[in-house]
Order: sequence, then C-alpha cells, then structure tokens
Amino acid sequence: MLELLICSLVTILPDYLYRRYAQGKRFGKEITFFSVWYELRWGITACLMLTVSLITMIFYFHPATSSATLYFRTVPILPEGSGRVADVNVGFSAPVKKGDVLFTLDSSKQRAAVETAKRKVAEVDAAMQTAQADVVKAEAQLGEARANYQQAKDELEVKTELQRRNPGIVPQRDIDKLQVLVDQRQSGIDAATAAKQSVSLQVSALLPAQKASAEAALDQAQVDLDKTSVRAGVDGRVEQFLVRPGDVVNQLMRPAGVLVPDGAGRKALQAGFGQIEAQVMKQGMVAEATCISKPWVIIPMVITTVQDYIAAGQFRSGEQLIDPQNAVRPGTILVFLEPLYKDGLDGVTPGSSCIVNAYTSNHEVISAKDTPTSRKIALHVVDGVGLVHALLLRIQALLLPIQTLVLSGGH
Repeated sequence: MLELLICSLVTILPDYLYRRYAQGKRFGKEITFFSVWYELRWGITACLMLTVSLITMIFYFHPATSSATLYFRTVPILPEGSGRVADVNVGFSAPVKKGDVLFTLDSSKQRAAVETAKRKVAEVDAAMQTAQADVVKAEAQLGEARANYQQAKDELEVKTELQRRNPGIVPQRDIDKLQVLVDQRQSGIDAATAAKQSVSLQVSALLPAQKASAEAALDQAQVDLDKTSVRAGVDGRVEQFLVRPGDVVNQLMRPAGVLVPDGAGRKALQAGFGQIEAQVMKQGMVAEATCISKPWVIIPMVITTVQDYIAAGQFRSGEQLIDPQNAVRPGTILVFLEPLYKDGLDGVTPGSSCIVNAYTSNHEVISAKDTPTSRKIALHVVDGVGLVHALLLRIQALLLPIQTLVLSGGH
C-alpha cells in the first residue's frame, strides 16, 4: 500500500492536476467515477507499472523476512548411566556454575565397589609385607644351604686326600656317600636360590603389578561413584528441572532437565530469506532488525555468514526413494547476523521472533571510475529505494506489538 501511495504521487496526482488545471476539467463534472479510467488512464497505468517495479526492486535488492529469531543451544541434563535419584540440589529454575552438583543418584552399588577395591589394595599391601619377610627367610635358607654344602665339601676333600695318601685307610663307600651328600647340598643351594628369586620376583614385579591393577580398579570404582553426582558442565541457568528424589533417569528417555549456557542466544540472530534472494545475500551486508521482546527499537545488524546449503534438500539414506514433490514448503537461505554495535542485542530475549531487513549497497561499484553513468544512475535508484523498505520496517516496528497483542487475545 505504501509503495502504491508513493507511486501515485508521481503518476496519478500529476495527471489529475494537469487535467484539472491545464485542461480545466473538473472532478464530478468531466472527471467522474465512471470516467476516471479514461481521463486518468495514463497516470493509473504508469502508477501500476511503477508500483510493481518498485515492489520487485525493493524486495529483491533489499530482502526482508519475518522468519528470524535468536536460536540458542541448550545442554540436556543427563547422567552417564541410569539410576534412581537420591538427592536434588537445585530448584525448578536456578543459576548454576560449572561443576555444581545438580542431583545425585543412588550410589550404594558404587560405594560397595569402591570399598571392595580398597580392600583389594590393602590385601596386596599385606601380601607385599609378607613377601618381603619371605625374601629374608629365603636369604637365610640360602645361607644355611651354602654352609651345609661347604661343610660336606670340606669333609669330602679331607677324606679324599687321606685316601690319596694312604690308599685303603678310608672306605670307598664313605667317600661315595660324601659325594652324594655334596651333590645333595648343591641341589639345596639351587633350590634356595630359586626360592629366593621367586620371592624377589613377587616383591619386584608380581605384587606391584597386582597393586597397580587393584589401584586401577579403585580408580574405576571411584569414577563410577563420581558419575552418580551429575554436575553442571558450563555456567548457565537450569530450567524446567522437575526431577525429584525417587525418579528414575537415563540417557535415552528420562532426561532431568535442560541447562541454558550463559550468553546463549545473545550474540547472533538467524534469519531465513527466500531462495530468489540467494544471489543478493552477501556476507557483510548491512541489515536492520526489530524484535517483539524489544518493541519500537531498530537494531542495526550486519550479515556475518550465509549458509551455502538449504535445509529442505537434506535427507537421510533409507529404504525408500526420495520424491521431491513431498517437500511441501520450500527451504530458505539461512543467514547469521550480528549487531553492528556492541551490546546491540541487550534486552532481546533469546528465542523471540524478529523481522529483518537487509540492504544491498552498490557504493563501491558507483565509486568506480569505469562504471558507466547510466549504470551509476540505476544503482543509485536501487540503493535509494532501500529508504522505502527502511520506512516499512519502522512502521512494522510500531505495529508489531499491537499485532502481537491482538493475535494473542490481549493476554
């Protein structure tokens, strides 16, 4: 309607003034409701053509959308396992810091596992002390075996020497018995040495490995026990936290609530523009936005990212072929906008609906020396009609709260 009124000021109104004052025709006489089309046909035709051209130019080169909002990511509050809630430390809605315990699960099984692991570590420590005593015992036995071996060996050498000097003075049977005894005592030394090595290996390798395994099992049990305390992963605010003692929660079907991180939805605005404007939307374009949660305020924005893909074309592989006619609604070009000035989104509630206008700028092309004059004039017109769209946005900013109240029934 505004475009039609503007176009009529330069088409129908001059035509009427010419016929009224230049040709002397009067409204109600020569110009009546029945003769308006014939008398003002040139102005009406030019007005309609100019209106269509102006609307096309405005909405193509200066696109607008009402599909804009401040999306924000929430963190689901979930335990790593499943269990029954034992204690709840926060209310339905409350601010939390990173690391704060939100709720705890029943940990009787995990505590028993921790206690069992501690007892296993203590058992290995006791075995270590026993093994160290066995090392001392094995060393003593080895010394005894060496002494007995030396005694038998000395006696064998003495009788052998006597037999050599005076053959027949020592019975050969006694010498053979002593040789067997020496061999026996040598075997005793070998056995004591092996026993000492076995006990030493237990002290130096086996028992430390068992202790390390027991300590690892204790650490694992402690980790499982710590998992029963569900903590906040980031600073933020807990919302809709309805879990109570006795509830059963798990990762698949029973989340406890949501955690909204600090600053979520307060840095950027996402808007979806029509696909026909894909060639116009560029990174760095200046834009303006107005949101329901902050009425009667125009927020200067700048486009920081234009998504290269349209969500309507996304699919998952399955057992059925894709039929394009099943896509009922065409997708939009998703763009990300950030405030042009610091704290520009202060006061805008994350998730609120917004209206966004983007404006094409041809300043660099117009400033170029090799640009033809006719093109400069055309680009000046394109940039100039952006004022009409900016005016429309301000009218929408004034009417948006009223429209929202009417649609909501005044509640």
